[in-house]
Amino acid sequence: MDLTSYAELAVLLVNLGDECGNSATVRKLLEETGRTEAAARLTRRDVDALCELRDELAEVFQSASGGDEDDVVERLNGLLVRHPVHPQISGHDGQAWHLHLTEGGRVADTLAVGSVMGLASVVTGLGVDRLGTCQAAPCRNAYLDTSSNRSRRYCSERCASRANVAAYRARRRAPESA
Repeated sequence: MDLTSYAELAVLLVNLGDECGNSATVRKLLEETGRTEAAARLTRRDVDALCELRDELAEVFQSASGGDEDDVVERLNGLLVRHPVHPQISGHDGQAWHLHLTEGGRVADTLAVGSVMGLASVVTGLGVDRLGTCQAAPCRNAYLDTSSNRSRRYCSERCASRANVAAYRARRRAPESA
């Protein structure tokens, strides 16, 4: 089971920001990530629960960016208790039998379990420093660092480019003001 895709779902949920409360936005996210059945079953109650989860996951990423490993683990453990894992064997869309996490129940439950379990897997397998928030001002989007050298600092190429251009311009201005 590839839990990284579940961790990436956590990143996407966190990065919804204030749009988390918009049912159409959440439905689009689900559809774009291949969760069409979940998108079709999404209710207002699910959206509200996902917004609450989004806030809790954002705190995990903030703690990770601050280097507070104990807080990250404490927060994830709390989420794992509240969202217990219920694996199911699934075979859909012509795929071979494989495991899914919590296919039944509310859409929010399924997404919560997957997101939390995915992050727990990343933290235990790769380390807390693989979770972070974008260092490009003013962006504070979450990211998952899957690079081989643990070098990711930005949520996207766009933010990395923007930060690099800003740093270049700042260096160019520095001699003028000296």
